[in-house]
Amino acid sequence: MSTSRLVSLFGRAVRRQRELSKLSQRQLAELAGVSQASVARIERGDRAPSVLVLERLLAAMDVQLTVAVEPLDAHLDARIAELAARPLADRVDALGLDRFLDKLGDLPYVLTGGTAALLQGAPLPVDALDIAVRWRDSARFTAWLDAAYGQRWNERWGEFGGLRLEPEEPGEHRWQTRYGELRATMCDELPEAVEVRHGGRGYPVVPLVELELADPGAAELLRRYRSGGDEHPPSGQHPPTRGGSRPGAGPSSAG
Repeated sequence: MSTSRLVSLFGRAVRRQRELSKLSQRQLAELAGVSQASVARIERGDRAPSVLVLERLLAAMDVQLTVAVEPLDAHLDARIAELAARPLADRVDALGLDRFLDKLGDLPYVLTGGTAALLQGAPLPVDALDIAVRWRDSARFTAWLDAAYGQRWNERWGEFGGLRLEPEEPGEHRWQTRYGELRATMCDELPEAVEVRHGGRGYPVVPLVELELADPGAAELLRRYRSGGDEHPPSGQHPPTRGGSRPGAGPSSAG
């Protein structure tokens, strides 16, 4: 685990516990005897806290630090194995995919990233909806984000909020909405899609082979999944059909 990742983990742990304790940064700082600025920098991952400071922060919230060791990314392999043991239908339903996509209305999109891989049978951890959207649809997309109470990911703050919604503005194309988290790949033209069907509904997705070329994150997860010895999608997944839905069309429903 890299130092920067460890610092981020510390920051998220402090922020999560502070929010659970219903404390402001200022209140936590006063209880731990540190400055509010220090708490803010630690939570953002801008500063690596000393063990002493970390212990003081946690003790102020009546919790303590525990340490364990494990093989690199063992938790990720365990999560992939857990997902592989679950039926595809359960994994799709747990994501709340249909409700999210229905709310997009007639906005042209293609599913990509982990969402596309999931629908094609790969048991990858998915914590957000991944879609491709055309730049010329940016105004419509922004209007939808605004109506969905969207907040954009603020890398500096390490949380959602404080940035303009428009994809043209600087920042990650990542938003939290009332329906869940959404990540968008903005492009001049939507990628070629194949259709996969699940529960009587069709979904336009980027094929796995294209995902592995264009999305390093998804490619690494797929490599880890396959290295576990399972080269085949779980039962119940319908094979994709090229040309079943045109790129940019929303999901179709079985008639």
